[in-house]
Amino acid sequence: MNEMSFTVPIDRRYFEDYVAGSVHIFGPIRVEQDDIIDFAHRFDPQPMHLDPEAAGKSSFGGLIASGWHTACLMMKLFVEHYLSSVASLGSPGVDELRWLRPVRPGDDLSIRVKVLETRRSSSKPDRGILRSFVEVLNQDQEIVASMQGLNLLKCRQEPGAGEVK
Repeated sequence: MNEMSFTVPIDRRYFEDYVAGSVHIFGPIRVEQDDIIDFAHRFDPQPMHLDPEAAGKSSFGGLIASGWHTACLMMKLFVEHYLSSVASLGSPGVDELRWLRPVRPGDDLSIRVKVLETRRSSSKPDRGILRSFVEVLNQDQEIVASMQGLNLLKCRQEPGAGEVK
């Protein structure tokens, strides 16, 4: 996969700026032990996420981040660097969310995003559908999580706009 850069900044990025087949890498973001425990207390209170001593006795051999915490960190990088801040219209969902390796305190996570498909909506031609494959990588370039995401984005202009008749 060849990494590419966007030709326009995130605050001027529209549907047309996402090119099928392009790959973009963003990050890193550091995973801190206190954040793992705080997140777990609020959203996923299992011993392997809450208690370093208990986690040390688990099959993981130490404290690990909740998969949901990892997904939230992925989303933060996705929104701050990949998803247009002016054209995003939300998402109908994600597919194939996977947690592939444990994420531990001190890990530095990055995302690698491949544009799988871009398709202008036939029913609402002012927007397009973007399908992306997102991989979360740790500092050793191991894939720790992945998902396919769908996003709806405004188009810079409607089909036929600017055409001479």
